[in-house]
Amino acid sequence: MTQVAVVTGGGSGLGREMALALAAAGYRVWVTGRTEEKLEETAAAAGAAGGVVEGAVLDVSDGAAVREFFRGLERVDVLVNNAGTGSPAAGVQDVREEDWRRVVDTNLTGSFLCAQAAFELMLRQDPRGGRIINNGSISAHVPRPQGIAYTASKHAITGLTKGLELEGRAHGITACQIDIGNAATAMTARMEQGVLQPDGSIAVEPTFDPKIVADFVVRIAQLPTTVAVPTLTVMAAGMPYVGRG
Repeated sequence: MTQVAVVTGGGSGLGREMALALAAAGYRVWVTGRTEEKLEETAAAAGAAGGVVEGAVLDVSDGAAVREFFRGLERVDVLVNNAGTGSPAAGVQDVREEDWRRVVDTNLTGSFLCAQAAFELMLRQDPRGGRIINNGSISAHVPRPQGIAYTASKHAITGLTKGLELEGRAHGITACQIDIGNAATAMTARMEQGVLQPDGSIAVEPTFDPKIVADFVVRIAQLPTTVAVPTLTVMAAGMPYVGRG
C-alpha cells in the first residue's frame, strides 16, 4: 500500500524540498498552499523525477477548509506542518495587532487545525496511526530581535507537539518537532547581506542546503510508529544559536 503524506506550505522553499523528497521516497504526496501556480510547479518537478505530488489550494487558518480537505483523503500516514509566515521586523511597542494575529493564525492555529484533522483520520484509518511532523524553528528556543510574534508562535509549536505526542501515544500516532536554523531559502536570503543581532550589530549568518532538512523529514517519516523522535535540531554550523548574540 502506497503511503500518503501531506505537506502544508509545499509550493516553495522548505515545503517544496520536503514534498519532492517524500515523493522520491515513494510517498503519494499532497501539497497545500495559497498559490495554485506554485503548487503546480512543485507537482511538475516531482512528476519529472517520477514522483507523485498533487496540489490543493488551502489557507491553513481556515478551519472549515482544512476539515473539508482532510475529509477528501482516504488516509494520511505523514503530516508535515510546514506552512508558516512572519511579520515585519518591529519592536514590541510597534507590533500591529493584525500582524500578530496573522502570524499566530497561520503558524499555530493552522498547525493545530491540520494536526487535528489528520489525527482524526489516523484514528479511524486501517492500519491505524501515523506521524505528525511540525516545523518549529531555532526561534522555538531563542528569539531574534524584533520578531516577537514569530518567536511566540514557534514556542507554542513546542507545546502543540508535546500534546500531540501524548494524546497519540495510545493510538500509534507520534509527533516530532524539527527546529531549523538558517536553511537557504528565499526567506533566509537576507542572511547573506547581514541581519540584526541582539547587540545591535549587523552580521552575516551562515546558511545550509534545505535538501538536508528534507532528507531528515523522509528518514523520520520512514521510521516505524513504535519509534518516536520528539525533537530534532538542524542548523547551519556557526550560526548564533548557542549563546545567541
